[in-house]
Amino acid sequence: MKRLWALMALFAATALSANIDGTWKATAEGPRGTMSRTFVFKTDGAKLMGETTSSIMGKSVITNGKVDGDRLSFTIVVKFQDEEMAVDYRGQVKGDEIELTAENADGGLKLEWRGRKAQ
Repeated sequence: MKRLWALMALFAATALSANIDGTWKATAEGPRGTMSRTFVFKTDGAKLMGETTSSIMGKSVITNGKVDGDRLSFTIVVKFQDEEMAVDYRGQVKGDEIELTAENADGGLKLEWRGRKAQ
């Protein structure tokens, strides 16, 4: 009986998890206008991996990635004017839509990204 309950709990947790794997295209309004970014996510349990490519900053690898149901968080390192800067992302997936907030450690940068899963 305990095995049955454990199996049912596992299926319920899987059903409640958002389908984050895949390619997502998002935009954010920055000081110089609209920016675009493509996120490619791959999950392994609660671990989030992948990369992201920006129209301005180029490609970055996702590190410290975590998934908890429909919520996700990760860090990327971008190079800007020969300086590297870590940017932390936190957000939520709602069906085929994603909302992310990006902030750097000193709080000088905060962007709200909105996007959709690519078909």
